[in-house]
Amino acid sequence: MARICIYGAGAIGCYVGGRLLAGGADVAFIGRKPVGAELHRHGLSLTDYRGGHWRQGPAVIAFATGPAAAATAELVLVTVKSAGTATAGAELASVLQPGTVVLSLQNGIGNAGLLRTALPQQKVLAGMVAFNVVHRGQGAFHQGSQGHLHAQAAPALTPFLASFTAARLPLVRHDDMEPVLWAKLLLNLNNAINALSGLPLREELGQRAYRRCLAIALEEALGLLARAGIRPARLTPLPAQLLPAVLRLPDGVFQRLGRRMLAIDPLARSSMADDLVAGRPTEIDWLNGEVVRLAERLGRRAPVNTRLTALVRAAERDANRQYWPGEALLAELQGAAGNPADATA
Repeated sequence: MARICIYGAGAIGCYVGGRLLAGGADVAFIGRKPVGAELHRHGLSLTDYRGGHWRQGPAVIAFATGPAAAATAELVLVTVKSAGTATAGAELASVLQPGTVVLSLQNGIGNAGLLRTALPQQKVLAGMVAFNVVHRGQGAFHQGSQGHLHAQAAPALTPFLASFTAARLPLVRHDDMEPVLWAKLLLNLNNAINALSGLPLREELGQRAYRRCLAIALEEALGLLARAGIRPARLTPLPAQLLPAVLRLPDGVFQRLGRRMLAIDPLARSSMADDLVAGRPTEIDWLNGEVVRLAERLGRRAPVNTRLTALVRAAERDANRQYWPGEALLAELQGAAGNPADATA
């Protein structure tokens, strides 16, 4: 019996599942046929930014393409993109036993709620992955930034905590996940900027113009969260409210501070950048688009995040897309905000 099932064996699913497998857990993967073929040929080779390396051969990897493989799982980690959450809920509802624990390790705010609606007989918990994973091909997956796994605190998770600890991916548990999910979403606002830049994360964040783009997107979102009475959790050494000012610092100063705030290696890219390159739909509607929806609920506007959403949607449709230089993207967003001078530059 597979005690833990990964539903959505993409970059995050293969990395987290592979680490659990390396730690001795009984793990099954559910994903697309090309990923299954890759793992059956090459196995899993997992690395991280600190130099860690974990290898699992093809013979120990249980991979399936249909939901039936989750029927005997006691814990299901849902790692599909947000667009696939409704389908995941419907498929899992047809096979899971009552009481099965389902942990959403997805971007965005509302995925656990969608899963709860689809899975009323299961214990659905919100969770979040605070690090970046790059799929390098031939079964290789690389954690390119620091961060932890976060989960809603619940007694139902207790039987599985030892497996995460053995994998050296301990679960950080929270009584209220909403501030944590919003904090991750704030950091994920850079995904659109990174995807539009065409650069690795560290190179993009090393350029002040791109950081100023992120600063104005963050300020817009933070203002809306304050109006909504939502205080994001602290996932970085600095509180989110101070990040825009730090992002606007000159390159040399920022790079010295940035190394202390968040370790990112040269291989790291945003998942949105990977999706654009691969021709897959992105999660823009569940990231910057979530800020736009929050503004609408409050009777406000979010012009910067609205424009970023539109630019990524346009890039999804254009196979011959051109990447945006930092100054050009900044001017575009400043114009959308009605503040071309950006007095805080």
